Amino acid sequence: MSPLPFPVRIAAGLVVTAVEQARELPRHAVELPVTAVSQALQVSMRLQQTVTELAIKGDRALGALRPGDDVPSWATFDDDLTEPALPDPEPVAAPASRNGAVSPLRPARSGIPIDRSARPAPAAPDRGPAAPGGPHAVPEYPGLSIPQLRGKLRTLGIDDLSDLLAWETSHENRPPYVTMLTNRIATLSREK
Repeated sequence: MSPLPFPVRIAAGLVVTAVEQARELPRHAVELPVTAVSQALQVSMRLQQTVTELAIKGDRALGALRPGDDVPSWATFDDDLTEPALPDPEPVAAPASRNGAVSPLRPARSGIPIDRSARPAPAAPDRGPAAPGGPHAVPEYPGLSIPQLRGKLRTLGIDDLSDLLAWETSHENRPPYVTMLTNRIATLSREK
């Protein structure tokens, strides 16, 4: 038997393929919505990638024309954050407590600390010897960073915070530490 001409064989192959596709049509009809959504998502992702690549190339080109910031304005770190500073204290008459004693380190009701160093502070209860280099409440205080101190402040009362503030102002007097302690004392005073 001689082989059939090439175009006839191609036509027969097309007919067989059409019949196979017709048999698979119900299965393809069910898969069609999923396939369409999948292809649409692929096109969308390719478009987003292309746009992002163009933006990156544009940033590189424009970055050569103008100097960039060393630290982006949106980048913040715990060490950079400071709690809002209170205004400088003004001399104000301090209200006396029920027994007439005035604490030299407690803030006034306004939240602004008042310098009461002229009056002697009431005697603090003896808590035993302090660890060398630090106050009684938090012996490791001198080596703490701002974030570490922030984590410990929530467990301390006003008296302990006042001791820390007194120790800080008499030793290193670091403004961020003084501000944080003062603000925490004011917050606890308002909560009472």
